[in-house]
Amino acid sequence: MPHFVSIADTPSDTLRRIFAQAFALRARRERKESTRTVLLGKTLAMIFEKPSLRTRVSFEQAMNELGGHAIVLTDKEVGLGKRESVADIARVLSGMVQGIAARVFEHAKLTELAQHSAVPVVNMLSDYSHPCQALADAMTMMDEFCPGQTDPVALSGKTLAYVGDGNNVARSLATLCGKCGMNFILATPPGYELEPQFIDRIMSQVPGMNFETTHDPIAAVHYADAIYTDTWVSMGQEQEKQERLRAFAGYEVNDRLLAAAPRHAIVLHCLPAYRGIEITDSVMDGPRSRVFPQAHNRLHAQKGLLAVLMGE
Repeated sequence: MPHFVSIADTPSDTLRRIFAQAFALRARRERKESTRTVLLGKTLAMIFEKPSLRTRVSFEQAMNELGGHAIVLTDKEVGLGKRESVADIARVLSGMVQGIAARVFEHAKLTELAQHSAVPVVNMLSDYSHPCQALADAMTMMDEFCPGQTDPVALSGKTLAYVGDGNNVARSLATLCGKCGMNFILATPPGYELEPQFIDRIMSQVPGMNFETTHDPIAAVHYADAIYTDTWVSMGQEQEKQERLRAFAGYEVNDRLLAAAPRHAIVLHCLPAYRGIEITDSVMDGPRSRVFPQAHNRLHAQKGLLAVLMGE
């Protein structure tokens, strides 16, 4: 059963099909062509342990535009692993719907859902990875640097500098960069780097990948084509907020940082953004920001993903 739990576990040819579908469906939407036969009569069950704006709207609207239906289930209704075992929930839902998507705290719940589901399971976010966000990020960079291309390897040789926490978003981006042939530089304070075992896994999959970690954000963006940041305090880390804010002081994406980057470099943020903390208003609303087109691409990436997993 083809699931989408992480970029690392997704074959490169499947990623290419997802991007091809995403760009084709976006083009059809721009031409005001109906795509309501793609998933006609199919239903996606969406489980939310964590609240969401972009994720819920993009998935629900994707199902609407593709002719399907989405059922939104809160954790109070489902109780993954609490009211009922994850395995039993997977067995029940996969006998009623054609796809399951989950936004969870623990990544293990997603892998267990996939293990016991007879229909595709999609990772809408976990503490370990955020693969759907990475798809939209790659689409946004392709729009900027290789317009008209639908194969992400067109980004080969480009450099993404990620300034911030070595978190779930960073893991998915690093993995996708490796599969696309991009360079990935992580600028983060000591103690917030990506785990050595994770880096070893990437390098085993893509031995020639250029993966760097630095504690100097200015140096990180020197040759960057795209500069990426995210919140320094994710959901579930609220007790660490003050400690994290102190650790990341000096890592804000601001005009001074942009001045050290090439003039063509763009700025990305997966949102929600805490303006004046990890990014300034002048950057986020400035001419080099692609933050809102990036957010809009969540819809198109989701449509491509669902079309491949549930429609083909």
